[in-house]
Amino acid sequence: MELLRMGYNGIAVLVVEDEVLLRLDIAQILEDEGFKVFEASNADDAIAILNARSDIRLMFTDIDMPGSMDGLKLAAAVRDRWPPIKIIVTSGHRHMRDDTLPVEGRFFSKPYVPSVVIGAMRDMVVSI
Repeated sequence: MELLRMGYNGIAVLVVEDEVLLRLDIAQILEDEGFKVFEASNADDAIAILNARSDIRLMFTDIDMPGSMDGLKLAAAVRDRWPPIKIIVTSGHRHMRDDTLPVEGRFFSKPYVPSVVIGAMRDMVVSI
């Protein structure tokens, strides 16, 4: 397991979640797994971070957030502007399948199992 963690050490992930406790929780879990985590509370903050950082390889975003766009619109904007970034979408209010997302990516319903999300992230970064 330690060798697997070392292989993903430093991969930059942007966590976009307006619920502070949920954002802090998943950010800590990802950091413990060796990911480099950046946090945003809404789409506008997320885009500002993406404009400032060229090392982000994954985005983990909630759908329902305040601000100029929800997580699905953010995912589409990221796919258009930063196509190499892999996208995971989550929601506690909507249920979607991966193939119904507006972008290529993965969907997880809340409450999600962190180890399953981490497994999906590892699968997604294999191609990076």
